[in-house]
Amino acid sequence: MESIDILQARRLALVRAGLLRPELTGLPSTGPRREKAARRACLEVIRRFGYLQLDTVAVAGARSHALILMSRLEGIDSNLCEALLSPGEPLFEYWGHEASWLPMELYPFFEFRRQEFRHHPWWGDVLGENPKVTQQLLERIRDEGPLRSLDLEGQSGSGWNVKLTKKVASALWSRGDLVIRERRNFQRVFDLAERVIPENLRQHSQDLPTSLRTLLLRALAGHGWAQTGTLAATWRLRNLKEQLSIALHELVESGEVVACHLLGKDGGRFPGWIRTGDLELAHRIGRLRPRRDKGVLLSPFDPVLWDRARTQRLFEFHQVLEIFKPAARRLYGYFCLPVLVGDQLVARVDLKANRKSRRLAVLALHYESREPSTKTRHAVTTAISAYAGNLGLSVRI
Repeated sequence: MESIDILQARRLALVRAGLLRPELTGLPSTGPRREKAARRACLEVIRRFGYLQLDTVAVAGARSHALILMSRLEGIDSNLCEALLSPGEPLFEYWGHEASWLPMELYPFFEFRRQEFRHHPWWGDVLGENPKVTQQLLERIRDEGPLRSLDLEGQSGSGWNVKLTKKVASALWSRGDLVIRERRNFQRVFDLAERVIPENLRQHSQDLPTSLRTLLLRALAGHGWAQTGTLAATWRLRNLKEQLSIALHELVESGEVVACHLLGKDGGRFPGWIRTGDLELAHRIGRLRPRRDKGVLLSPFDPVLWDRARTQRLFEFHQVLEIFKPAARRLYGYFCLPVLVGDQLVARVDLKANRKSRRLAVLALHYESREPSTKTRHAVTTAISAYAGNLGLSVRI
């Protein structure tokens, strides 16, 4: 059984996440100025993880999916990050980690989920129970073209059951009859799958064992070292314990994955997995300077943060999301962005953007250390200033 220590696992996680030096990550670090090149750079980042999780909260001036790209691609236009899903682009929207934009080449490997969601996970057999509404909606999109979510809301006076119709549209998307063609002002635009997904991808759906091996490898490509639970949670693979075990052991037998323990500081040994090529990289980067000392703000939904137990173990950082807590019970703030400096999470900042006044307010700033160094303080303020500048906002820290 191979093993790596905490430092190696942490740095490998940051390398694979695109958050260390570009010569280590293999990803671009600066957002190109030309839109076509900038789109390609964003797609490179998304392909690394296999998904870009979507979220609606924009209080900090940019939504989570834009924040994730902005933290990797210095100077990338946040507006471009909102418009990546558009006709002709090699992305599709579906249930990945959560609702996500995914590389188009992964479409065949989610057939198992489209089959599973023939009965919607929340609403059950809403399509089978409402065949007339389902057929009417499909015919309308076929005859009139793509339909915005807003268009559904506008049907309340014309005989449509708005609430039901929106459920049916979402269920048809989950089942694969419809796809989300694009987002306009973050509003979904539904269209028929055959108009958006290339035929060769629609006609070559993969079976569950093949899909699991592909998705597990993609998850490891983004995480570096990970335990089975993290890999399963990456794609919300529930009730598949036996199938996941078989898939992982098949990847070991093929030489693509190695079983690897993480050596904890207290002597604990945590079983996990690592891609064969990343094992040597993990040992090598443990001896290298991680990155330049300027900081970067991370989305609370960043791929390196959403597994809170893993974040605690690798970074000794207690990641919390307090959106749903009453204000009086929040420790840090409504939508805190952790600050990465080098290979350490050193602070978290709660921001609120005001586009009209073109200002970014720092509502709260909490350092992990009671006495942060001058170097750390400078890195954090630099990260906040750079973020504000990228949004075209002024900030006072």
